[in-house]
Amino acid sequence: MTHTDETREKLLEATLQLISEKGYLGATTREIASKAGVSELTLFRKFGKKEHLFEEMLENYTFLPRLRGLLEEIGEMHVAEGLNTIGIRFLQTLHERRHLVSIIISEIPHYPGKVRSTHSQIIGNMAKTLESYLEKCLSRGELRAADTSLAALSFLRVLFATFLNETIILGKKIGDERMKCLVGGIVEIFLNGIIQRDEV
Repeated sequence: MTHTDETREKLLEATLQLISEKGYLGATTREIASKAGVSELTLFRKFGKKEHLFEEMLENYTFLPRLRGLLEEIGEMHVAEGLNTIGIRFLQTLHERRHLVSIIISEIPHYPGKVRSTHSQIIGNMAKTLESYLEKCLSRGELRAADTSLAALSFLRVLFATFLNETIILGKKIGDERMKCLVGGIVEIFLNGIIQRDEV
């Protein structure tokens, strides 16, 4: 890693830590630079302004990069196994970043339009990435023809709502067994529904 890359990484890590503690609105560029051990001028040279720093932090530390990496790992897995793997990793990531998620939820109505737009774009990119996986499963004959875009977004939303209820609202830590059980149930209902089908 070059010195430039190392400085960039330190600034992104400092941004993650401070925004997780103080929020986007509360964390100043001066504090971020100080925590990273660089001057505020260096921060501005690297990122231009605070919103660009926030955007790149989201790109690096949300579930999106992990999801992209996962697609290779789950490769030829059957869709049920693949979705279970994705669901568990998504909940694990949300739990790791729970302070950041909580602060973003409370602050987002007050964000500048550009920052809200970036946040929405990250979510959209996650859904598109999952959609590409579902399309692959569809082409292998594992899924019936359906709106894979809506399916991807729905799957992520149910997982996120589960995390919000368990961790943010109820204040629980989702243990490994509970996580497997929750994700397994969500995947089973997602793939098979709950309607009683007449046996042929």
